[in-house]
Amino acid sequence: MTPAITAPLAASLEAVAAVMKAAHDPWWIIASAAVALHGADPGRVGDVDVLLGIEDAMRILPTIGVTAERGSAHPDFRSAIFGVWRAAPLAIEFMAGFSYRDGAGWHPVRPESRERIDLRGAMLFVPSRTELGDLLRAFGRPKDIERARRLAVLQK
Repeated sequence: MTPAITAPLAASLEAVAAVMKAAHDPWWIIASAAVALHGADPGRVGDVDVLLGIEDAMRILPTIGVTAERGSAHPDFRSAIFGVWRAAPLAIEFMAGFSYRDGAGWHPVRPESRERIDLRGAMLFVPSRTELGDLLRAFGRPKDIERARRLAVLQK
């Protein structure tokens, strides 16, 4: 386990892996938890972001007691389905049909790469370092840009 993966993050990621065994379609961990899984320092990890398909979200979220909602608390992000699971040490945010907004409009997020990372027997998936870095820079928030910079340092 890398130093970037704290005990609460590891336990939360293990919970994600257990729940997502029921997924039929590809899914990914993105944002700060994905940075940590790649071995870079993500800074503060406040939650785990899971990008999944709409059908999987409709099927899986009710089984863990999560109400599927639309939208997001942030004006530059939206999801066709959004739900927060609070059964793990860190909140786990499930996002299906996820998009971000920049000056050019809304952009759907559907990673092209999918790398498997095993964490203490838990099977997790993340975009490649390059694709994750590009996505974080596209989000445009200072914390995301800093995480992308830290990822890029690992690639050198």
